[in-house]
Parts: sequence; structure tokens; C-alpha cells
Amino acid sequence: MTAFRSLSRAMTLGLLRDRTAVFFTLLFPLLFLALFGALFQSDSLTKSTWVQVGDVAVLDDMPDEELAALSDVLTLVKSADREAALEDVRQGDADAAVWEEDGRIEMRYSAADATTAGTVQGLMQSIVQSANVAATGQPPAFELATDQVEDKSVKPIQYLTPGLLGWAIAQGAAYMSAFTLVNWRKKRILRRLWLAPVSPGTVIGARVGVSLAIAFLQVAIFVGVACIPFYGLHLTGYWWLALPLVATGTLAFMSIGLLIGAWAKTEEAANGALQLVILPMAFVSGSFFPNDAMPSWLRTLSNILPLKHLTQALQDVLSRGQGWGAALPTLGGLLLFAAVLTALASRLFRWDDA
Repeated sequence: MTAFRSLSRAMTLGLLRDRTAVFFTLLFPLLFLALFGALFQSDSLTKSTWVQVGDVAVLDDMPDEELAALSDVLTLVKSADREAALEDVRQGDADAAVWEEDGRIEMRYSAADATTAGTVQGLMQSIVQSANVAATGQPPAFELATDQVEDKSVKPIQYLTPGLLGWAIAQGAAYMSAFTLVNWRKKRILRRLWLAPVSPGTVIGARVGVSLAIAFLQVAIFVGVACIPFYGLHLTGYWWLALPLVATGTLAFMSIGLLIGAWAKTEEAANGALQLVILPMAFVSGSFFPNDAMPSWLRTLSNILPLKHLTQALQDVLSRGQGWGAALPTLGGLLLFAAVLTALASRLFRWDDA
């Protein structure tokens, strides 16, 4: 126990004395949470701006209550100059130009933004269809009612927090284990430990203990900041399942760090390899943004990445109210992943560079 406490203390002090490591382990991911949480705090729909040229019957004859309902998603600007309206669309100052000619509604939009183009087309089709139904004097044969599946109080922070927390855990665990291994081998500390009456299990236990302590500190900081009323994170009844998920996630990403640390001979090589693994994994796994719009092969690739499953499980227990059924498969998968990569790292491990 004395050796375990001494090693744990040395690892902790080494981390705290390295301000760069403290910044990238604790503060850097937190900055992303603060920034994204503020940027996406509002879940309101994006408004479109249309320039109406002259008289357009479907817009001018629209009942006041329908026009008021569209005000949340549509801003109409009147103009008498068609060419000026088209130029506004080309320059991005308006999303569409609309006019009526020979009984036909004409709309021009820019294809530069596919999302906006699809939105304005869908909205105009809905308006025209409603006008056509009203012109028949008959009630519509079918009506559509839509609503969100989540509670109305759900905010984007409910999804940002689990994703960014998973990325922070991955980055902290992988970087700390890799750099400790490379740095201690370079300074021949590992060789001294090899010759000292200290078992490998004590060294590994100390590293795991410090990494878990840092990971739980990250959880406390992330959840504490996200629960501030400005951000408004609401924890579900099974939020505490995030703790075993974070623990197994830490072990999984420690194994990545151990594998890279066993292979790399310098801090620069370790840093380059970690950058190539962790950051792309975060983007592909949906830690920053949903990966629904990614190509199918990238989404398939994300299914074999541990960060995808850690992030999804954290969302389930923190935001969606799911329990052990969502957590247990991820816990088992992460432990299996950690065991396999740790076994590979042990084959590459060496006490010194000689």
C-alpha cells in the first residue's frame, strides 16, 4: 500500500504540475461544453427570409391566423424589383424570391445551402397545397398532426453534455496513460521501478486509480456546469449509471493510451498517434454533432468505435431516462475492448528504450 500511495501521489503531482496537461484534460473539454451550450441553448426553428415581388395570391390571401403561425419560421419582405430580389438571394441576403406570373407561383432559391433550399421548397409546397384545398371549398381528406417525442422542456444541453463528456473521458484517459508510459520510459523511471521491489500490478493499479479519480472529477465538473440554470441540464433518475460507464470508458481509453505508449518512443510520436485516433473518433462517433448526415460507411465504422457506444449510453442514462438495459451491454463491450487492447499493449511493452 505504501508503494501504491507513493506512485499515485507522484502521478497526481506530475499531472498538476503540468499546466498544459491540466488545461487539455479538464479545462479544454469544459470550454467546448460552455461554448456549444451557449450557442445551441435556443431550440427554436431557423427563420427563412423570402422576398415577395408584387402580388402573390397564396400569400396575400392567407388568413391572419395562418400568417401569424408562419411568423416563427418565415419573414416576408415586399419588393417591386424582381432583379433586386434575385440578387439578394444570390448574395445570401434572402433565402428565396417569390412572385406570381400567369397564375403560376414562381420561386427562386440558392442551391449553395441544401438544407435551406429544401426548407423553403417544402414550406412553399405546403402553402400552395393549403391554398389549393381552400379553393375547392371542401375540407381536406387527411390531416397531419406532428409533435416531438421528448418533453417540451428538453434542451440541446441534454445531448451536448453526454457527447462532450465522453470525448473528455476518452482524451484524458488515453493521453495520460500514453504520456506517462513514454515519459517514464524516457527518464528511465520504469527501469528503476523494474529493479525496485514494486510489482507491476502496483504500478498499473496506481495509474488506473489516478485516471479514475480524474475521470470522476471531469464528471462532477461537467454535470455541475451543465446543471447551472443558464444551461439547464435535467438529470434523469438513472443518472448515477454514468459513473460505472465512465469507469469502464476510462479503462477502455487507457488501453488505447497504453498501446500507443508501448509503441511510441517519444512524446511527439505519442501525441501524433493520439491525435490521429481520438479526435477523428470523436467526430465520427457524434460527440460534437449527430452523425446522421454522414455517409453510411462512416456510420458503420462508428459502430465499432468505443466512443460511439460510450456516448450513446451516457445519453441514455443522463438524458433519456433509460436504466441497466442500456448500460449493461456497453459496460461489457468496453471491458472486453479494454482487455483485448491491454493484452496487445503488453506484447509491445518494454521497460526502457535500450
